Amino acid sequence: MNKKLTACLLSAFVLPGLGQLYLGRKLVGGILIILVNFVLILGLFVVLRGLSPVIASQIAGGAITITTSEVLAAIDGATGFGKIVLFGFCAVWLFSVIDVLRSGPVE
Repeated sequence: MNKKLTACLLSAFVLPGLGQLYLGRKLVGGILIILVNFVLILGLFVVLRGLSPVIASQIAGGAITITTSEVLAAIDGATGFGKIVLFGFCAVWLFSVIDVLRSGPVE
């Protein structure tokens, strides 16, 4: 398989930045992997922050049975920031794939 195609598939479907590492571009690949992890952790923080009141009320009540509607209502307040986090992830992912495709010839 072509090395550039393998790198593109790695960046697109496994982890953005992994294709750059595969091609030997360690600095760019490392920065992209750090950015992706930062965005994913930020997204997890947003979701958990929205869910914390629901989880706390369930724990205080004794039984932990959270319904889908409670989860959606709790996360609804964080949708604006959540969209920004999702856009950030998509931008890093897209940059990673395009960067691999535009990279110079592979030896």
